[in-house]
Amino acid sequence: MVKSQQSFNKKEKETNRAKKQKDKQQKKEERKRNPTDGSLANMTAYVDEYGMITDTPPDPAKKLKVNAGSIEIGVPKRDKDDAPALRVGKVEFFNDTKGFGFIKEQGTQEKYFVHANGLIDEISENDTVTFELERGAKGMNAVRVRRM
Repeated sequence: MVKSQQSFNKKEKETNRAKKQKDKQQKKEERKRNPTDGSLANMTAYVDEYGMITDTPPDPAKKLKVNAGSIEIGVPKRDKDDAPALRVGKVEFFNDTKGFGFIKEQGTQEKYFVHANGLIDEISENDTVTFELERGAKGMNAVRVRRM
């Protein structure tokens, strides 16, 4: 006996392809029966006060007046007088052999990473220090660390 060359998978693909063609033909006939004018008015979309796209225009009563001069684009330039604020903290952990540690700021209790390259004075655990912050690859880092 000779087996059929068509497997179940081939039959399934063929029926799916035929169904897609049939659906496409039905959609084409439906477009012919219900033509749209294709004008820009039918394609207009609006954004409501919540940021959602709708087909109804916004309510003029909810319109807000915005002063264009108050909008800032980018970051304003800092004056030379604006020195970064010195922060005070306590060294929670510092490993001399590996050259890194963590400083806990006194006011906010935030912990910041400190590397030996960012030290001005030598520090050890439980020292009170002043430092500045810089953005690093993984967050804020304490730099220019001085012992008090």
